Amino acid sequence: MKERYAFVMMVKDKWWQEFVRLHRKGKQVQSYVQTGFGVPKNASMLFFYVAKPVGEIAGYADFIERKVGDSEDLWKEHGHESVLGTAKRYFGFLDGKKKVSFVRFENLQEAAKPVVLNNLLMLLGTGRISRRGFYIDKKMAEKLKASMDLIL
Repeated sequence: MKERYAFVMMVKDKWWQEFVRLHRKGKQVQSYVQTGFGVPKNASMLFFYVAKPVGEIAGYADFIERKVGDSEDLWKEHGHESVLGTAKRYFGFLDGKKKVSFVRFENLQEAAKPVVLNNLLMLLGTGRISRRGFYIDKKMAEKLKASMDLIL
């Protein structure tokens, strides 16, 4: 797939549940924290694939940017957007790592009908997906959105 319109990001269920909880409380801009130089670099949308044991695309959001840098600097700038909540929890999560990525997004949409792994593999025409996430083109992103019947 040549066009990099959207990125399917792998997240743990506990992070997805926190994104949803904070969104329902009115938080529009959120950040997913990764150690090192995480992906995506650029996209228009993010799809959230909730990994084991769930195994489904549970929703999507508009991609703002990926910021990479010093863990302390990024905490000061965007820590309030993270589901980690406190500096103690954030630095504990980083376990001493100094380089961090904040994947910033807004307008989280929760799927009424999440796309399960088997259906995703069928749509993609592949037998497996990358654990680091992967890009999809606009046509595939529209197919995924249409199959989710979003919760408003």
